[in-house]
Amino acid sequence: MKVILLADIKGVGKKDQIINANDGYARNYLFPKKLALEANNDNMLKLKAKQNATEYRKGVEKEEATNLANKLQTITLSIKVKAGENGKIFGGVTAKEISENLKTQFNIEIDKKKINLTETVKTLGTITVDIKLYEGVIGKLKVEILPE
Repeated sequence: MKVILLADIKGVGKKDQIINANDGYARNYLFPKKLALEANNDNMLKLKAKQNATEYRKGVEKEEATNLANKLQTITLSIKVKAGENGKIFGGVTAKEISENLKTQFNIEIDKKKINLTETVKTLGTITVDIKLYEGVIGKLKVEILPE
């Protein structure tokens, strides 16, 4: 019997996957526990519509991420910090500070976890930071660290 899974089931399959299941397993376990639906025409059409909607939404999100990546490439973020005489910063510039300054200066909200900063920046100057915006879309932001 062909069934459409409504949830991930270990050893059986993933959600929205169509599988062949034994009649007894489907009728006595999958259907009563609402883990699967019979793969009839109505349910297949609903599944196809759901997959199309998901695909469309992902396409829109990826397009928005690409537009944001292009916008980030054109701007330079300036962060003013306290520094010593030899150009060393007191403390350091973290991903959180970059995220907050991006919000205040350009009104662009990016989660600090998406900013790929291997370690805190401890010197003055200009650096380029990678920002993971979406799967396969990475934006590059130029950050200028200036003394106060």
